[in-house]
Amino acid sequence: MDRIGVDVGRKLRLEDAVEWAARNQVRHIDIQLDTGANAVTTFDDARCRDIRRRAEANGVAIALHTLSAVNVAEYSPFLSEAVDSYLKAYIEVAPKLHAEWIVVHAGYHFTADVPMRMEAGRDRLQRMVKHAEQHGALLLLENLNREPENAEVHYLAHTVEEWRYYYEAIDSPAFALSFTANHAHLLPPGVQGFVDAMPLGRVKEVRLADCWRNGYEEHLVPGKGDFDFGAMFALLEGKGYRGAYTNAFGTLEDMQAARGYLVDKARAAGVTVV
Repeated sequence: MDRIGVDVGRKLRLEDAVEWAARNQVRHIDIQLDTGANAVTTFDDARCRDIRRRAEANGVAIALHTLSAVNVAEYSPFLSEAVDSYLKAYIEVAPKLHAEWIVVHAGYHFTADVPMRMEAGRDRLQRMVKHAEQHGALLLLENLNREPENAEVHYLAHTVEEWRYYYEAIDSPAFALSFTANHAHLLPPGVQGFVDAMPLGRVKEVRLADCWRNGYEEHLVPGKGDFDFGAMFALLEGKGYRGAYTNAFGTLEDMQAARGYLVDKARAAGVTVV
């Protein structure tokens, strides 16, 4: 139960999110610092100290999650520099909050410019990893979701091969992986295929939601799709995974309630490790 956290996203002010997690015995939360009271520009040293004190006093670990709408694969002048500044701001605030990691993405392409976008994203991630090394931050690259075949815009690092393109090019203690299991369920290899192919030792977080096999992006409450959570837990834990899980669907109440449901699914599948 303690290993299953909650993606707060933009639902609460960070201070309130820490208090909510403490009341609900949630041991780790994932949050975006993009807008409103949580805009990254609002986190001065005093605010960070206060949040850090609250989190440590309540046994709540904080992780950060950048916005996938910010195109890490951007190569246009001015916009490219803005993306660098955006990621650097996250990297620089993370140690002030004692954030365990920052989830980042590979960006997206517009069908006709895949090689240029992939190279731009890889090069940017390499630069940001160096910045993270200097600031004591950890970046986790997430595998993103598929889009309809006839869509013009597609996320990068959504297939096994694309994800590998980035993580094989970056070898650093400041760079690891976030595996979104429901995104893998949308593709033919499925969870089994991704787990067989990826370096599980580099995975620090597994993100969870329900969805439909070979379907499209939906973050459903567990039990509302056909994702086999018991099989996933048995597979990952059987291969030695002992990292965090993060619920990312519905309301805060949905995610909190589903923690018990997921533990039951793991037990029913024969998972006994904690």
